[in-house]
Amino acid sequence: MPLPPDTAPSIPPACVLVIDDEAQIRRFLDISLRAQGYRVVQAASGQEGLERLVAEHVDLVILDIGLPDREGHEVLADLRQWSQVPVIMLTVRAGEAEKVRALDAGANDYVTKPFGTQELMARVRMLLRTRALPLDGQPPVFDDGHLRIDLVRREVALEGVPVTLTRKEYALLSLLLVNAGRVVTQPQILKDIWGPTHQHDTHYLRILVGKLRQKLGDSALHSRYLFTEPGVGLRFKG
Repeated sequence: MPLPPDTAPSIPPACVLVIDDEAQIRRFLDISLRAQGYRVVQAASGQEGLERLVAEHVDLVILDIGLPDREGHEVLADLRQWSQVPVIMLTVRAGEAEKVRALDAGANDYVTKPFGTQELMARVRMLLRTRALPLDGQPPVFDDGHLRIDLVRREVALEGVPVTLTRKEYALLSLLLVNAGRVVTQPQILKDIWGPTHQHDTHYLRILVGKLRQKLGDSALHSRYLFTEPGVGLRFKG
């Protein structure tokens, strides 16, 4: 029997931890996130941020790279030893190497300062929708009613019609799906699929992505599943 309206359980708002030493940035993010219905916890240093993460039930972290007590990369490394909470890195360093470093260290996404509020909120929503693999390691089944990917049976279907993929096409798709919502860097993809001696052969990856997009009915201009971060890597988004 359904619960009466006044006794129906409510879903608590997602909690976002903002770690940034700039008070105006924290204030701006606090207002923006609360306007979207999120609960916000703030920290002005890396150490305080880690302490707040332990004390609070946090669903997502927005982490500045430049902190007064330690680098954001160091905070992320400590965090990743015991938590898989989604992390968005904030940085004024727009260089490709800096972005790749953050992603390889375990960040789920990055945003370059100054940033647009709508873009950041969209990235927050995307990461909060994304769920990682279950802790028991069982691969997921992705099915949005259009594309179905069963990693247990190694089956892919589009509108119910089986899609035949080559070994490397399937390897790329499964790698991106397992890391859904997170950018997988080009060197990581090349190493996993072609081996460590091909980490700079990006043209291999361009060709493979093109073929996979064609089979999934995706396109670079109007992406639905495979999103490119130019010069950095790829992201699967359902």
